[in-house]
Amino acid sequence: MKRYKEPQFQERIAAAARARTAVLEQLRDKPPVDEAAAAERAERRLAKEAAAREKRQKALLAAKEEKAAKRALALEAAAASAARQKPVLTEAERKAARDARYLARKNRA
Repeated sequence: MKRYKEPQFQERIAAAARARTAVLEQLRDKPPVDEAAAAERAERRLAKEAAAREKRQKALLAAKEEKAAKRALALEAAAASAARQKPVLTEAERKAARDARYLARKNRA
């Protein structure tokens, strides 16, 4: 069995040159870009991006509307809750109510 022989500098340069020419040949063999097809692909890509942008904007608008609706419902619920609670009386109003009850009790007796 032969032992592995490390390539010399000149062999490595030649291998790199052969690889470079092979890649360049592959690139040259490609057909030229058809301008009409490229323009059509670019137009489709732009239309797709515009549709995606519009979809994102609609979703954002829907989310904002939903948030506003939730906020309005919360405000309505808070207003209804406040309306159901008894009004907070001041010290003078509580004293007047107490005095009125006292007088009513005194007048009954």
